[in-house]
Amino acid sequence: MNVRRVLPPDAIESIDDPSFTRGYDGDSDDSVLVVEPDGGPARAYPILILNYHEIVNDVLESRAPESQPESQGDSGEAVDGEPVAISWCPLCGSAVVYDRIVDGRELTFGVSGKLAEDDLVMYDRETDSEWKQSTGESIAGPMEGRSLSIRTGSMMTAGRFEEEYSDGVVLDRPEGERSVVAPAEDGDGLVTEKKNIDYTVDHYAEYIEGDWLGSRSRETSRSWDRTDVAAKEVVLGIESDGEALAVPRSFVREEGTVRVTVGGRDVVILEGDEDLHAYQDPGFEFERDADDRYAGDGTTWDGATGRAEDGRTLQRVPARRLFAFAWQADHGPDSFVLPERETKT
Repeated sequence: MNVRRVLPPDAIESIDDPSFTRGYDGDSDDSVLVVEPDGGPARAYPILILNYHEIVNDVLESRAPESQPESQGDSGEAVDGEPVAISWCPLCGSAVVYDRIVDGRELTFGVSGKLAEDDLVMYDRETDSEWKQSTGESIAGPMEGRSLSIRTGSMMTAGRFEEEYSDGVVLDRPEGERSVVAPAEDGDGLVTEKKNIDYTVDHYAEYIEGDWLGSRSRETSRSWDRTDVAAKEVVLGIESDGEALAVPRSFVREEGTVRVTVGGRDVVILEGDEDLHAYQDPGFEFERDADDRYAGDGTTWDGATGRAEDGRTLQRVPARRLFAFAWQADHGPDSFVLPERETKT
């Protein structure tokens, strides 16, 4: 694994005390990462904010705290709610939600300033262990070899979030000066500076549209020699019982739905609001219509939320949303479900 330092630790500042607001004051087409707690309203984390911070150390509300297993913080006190890490790697398009409790201990995560195969390397402040963001595995330190538990999350537009979750809340923009990474004036490397961030600016837009991978430099770009899936195509990765498969968005668009079995778990992949969503396979067929809705079992289903018009809801499956090149770096070239291959393992 190629691990390299590109910035000092915490040059990109995680959000450790998040606050939330009603409504999103940006463009309705902006992407948000959505988490639905067991208790309390759904939460949306705008990608335009995550681009500048990459990690949010949050605590989700629990539906019935008295029925939840008691977790212990670093000092031994009970943790109120469910600590999670909202993680985002802009270079890999990787959005993953993780539990922050490991062996009964609450960890808080920061941005190490390192990249592992061009993916964000997180570190925890309690043990100084390093964790690869796209896999959740600790790659160095006292926790090396341990893995974080993945939580369910989904991507959609801010406008769709507000339509579907009328009581939902949105991560508020941090106030005051924050560290910002920028190219050095002499063009040699990167520097950090403190200033007020304009969270309406997507400074990764050129990278997303560009033809280079990973580090935002064409000179250090990774190579990609396959033609059956594009390097920056969005894929949804499912892992279960030691097996891993990723489904590209183009395949779902071609087929309408894609079914896979991963580690004995039957999963159906649907598209909704321009992204992919994984659900426990309910065992009946879906037929996609022109409005990106799915007819099945006598009702109509929303691919983005898993909700049906008759009140039923599909069970969301934990998944990793990222670019194809990043998934391949983690799981190898044969870990994709493609049109010419079987969709069962």
